[in-house]
Amino acid sequence: MKVESRSIEYIPAEERHGKARDLFPIWFGANMHITTLVTGALPIALGLNLFWSLIAIIVGTLLGAIFMASHSAQGPQLGIPQMIQSRAQFGIIGAIFPLFLVMFVYLGFFASSGLLAAQTLSSLTSMDQTWSILILNIMCFIVTIFGYNLIHKMQRLLSWTSLLVYLVATVIIVQLPFPVGSLEMGSVQLPVFLLAVSMVATWQLAYAPYVADYSRYLPVTTPTSQTFWYSYFGTAIGTIWMMSLGAALTIAIPNFLDHSGGNLAHLFGGFAIIMFLIIIFGQLAINVFNLYGAFMSTITTIEPFMKLKVTAKVRIGMIFGVTVIGTILCLLGQSNFLSFFLNFIFFISYFLIPWTSINLVDYYILRHGRYNVKDIFDLNGQYGKINWITCIAFLVSILVEIPFINTSFYVGPVAKAFNGADIAWVIGLVVPAVLYYFPMRKKLNTAENIFETQNRAL
Repeated sequence: MKVESRSIEYIPAEERHGKARDLFPIWFGANMHITTLVTGALPIALGLNLFWSLIAIIVGTLLGAIFMASHSAQGPQLGIPQMIQSRAQFGIIGAIFPLFLVMFVYLGFFASSGLLAAQTLSSLTSMDQTWSILILNIMCFIVTIFGYNLIHKMQRLLSWTSLLVYLVATVIIVQLPFPVGSLEMGSVQLPVFLLAVSMVATWQLAYAPYVADYSRYLPVTTPTSQTFWYSYFGTAIGTIWMMSLGAALTIAIPNFLDHSGGNLAHLFGGFAIIMFLIIIFGQLAINVFNLYGAFMSTITTIEPFMKLKVTAKVRIGMIFGVTVIGTILCLLGQSNFLSFFLNFIFFISYFLIPWTSINLVDYYILRHGRYNVKDIFDLNGQYGKINWITCIAFLVSILVEIPFINTSFYVGPVAKAFNGADIAWVIGLVVPAVLYYFPMRKKLNTAENIFETQNRAL
């Protein structure tokens, strides 16, 4: 197995490989872990019964996955990582603004997933939790060094093993005693339901900053529709399944969330070790995603200033540095720090939704996927250092979005006025699309007219 030689640069045609169907296990496996399962408990915690929690999970996932898969479809066409493509919208320097937000999110999820994995490993082995964190993060570090191909192989293995084990788990869980009325439609508080849908949709939108990283090696001839649908169904099926199990377990087992990994594994009785291993494997896999994304974002941030050549030594050093930061957060997370930090990360995640909107409008509506990849790496290229149209649209959209947010970290005044209903993610998609599209279309049309005039003069 070779160490991946590419980082943020363009993947040439001779190095492209794989098929669109390879994306299904990537995104199915990316959701088959205990963090997804625990997130499925949130609608229950908000006060919904099991029936309405399942509906919220399905609706939120099916909506959010549309945007996630739309980013995935960009990978084969552009052959570069997701976040560096933001330079075409924000400018070479301007793209650093969303990059900083993305790195916060990566590290937050790395810390939370790492801590859940460490708790599970400690339950299995009676090992001190600090040692569990260190061992698992070292394993993440090693896998991330090898990169793209090993990640794909690991996800295929995780997908098939998770499929078998969680099928058995599902059979066991549906036979648990549930409170009377759990699956009755009854009445529902619309603000609470909308908040639950928002949380689940945001889960999918959080994948957007790195989803194309795992499709960028596919041949440029890969049909866009195939890239979209394999990504869409992979993430949707995995998410709905795991979150539904999380909601069911929270209803059926008192204090399930106090030790979710151990409680889930012990449902298997004498075969609990199998579930323990699957949980640990799943957390390890998703943390490799987080570490790989954080590494790519770090390189993208410093590249305009240093023109850094990412050799094997530089790659190892950069990944090690990010691993150390993530490990420190994991260790701090053994106290109440992690709870605060995660709430902050979910709050920051809302700020990435306008980025998603701007990126997709630019790619699919304004430029129709046509970019000069060489200029994405050129400070003096056509995309410029800072695109003020984009930066202003992004900042204004965040400000408009804030009053609609409802998180444990912050509740906006509009959300309060609507009894907690959270439609911030909808605002974060619609407002930047409008603010960006019209002035940017005018700018592009002006540039095109100037170009045509010059050609006629020649």
